[in-house]
Amino acid sequence: MTIAVSLVLAALLLVTAIRKLAHAPGVVETYRRVGVIEERLNLLALILIAGAAGLVMGLWWQPLGVAAASGLVAYFVLAVAAHVRYHDLRPLPTPLVFLALSAAALARNLT
Repeated sequence: MTIAVSLVLAALLLVTAIRKLAHAPGVVETYRRVGVIEERLNLLALILIAGAAGLVMGLWWQPLGVAAASGLVAYFVLAVAAHVRYHDLRPLPTPLVFLALSAAALARNLT
């Protein structure tokens, strides 16, 4: 189960990172609504890529998987908080799903 959760989450993170790196108009607009300037999208994408890599490498070295999943939980808690703070609730299901998957990856890596 750890393998499945980690690989699915890593794949989804990479797709999301690619959209951020491409500065897709919908992505830029969503982040603008929560106070993130477009120039920060590349940094956020790199964080997601690092998280994905950490999850995959964590399949061989558990402490790295725990660290990556912990970082992703923090990232998505902050994403959810930003959407709530700015009353931008329409896209809220996306970071909530990523948060749930990140928490599941963390739980699986801790067992």
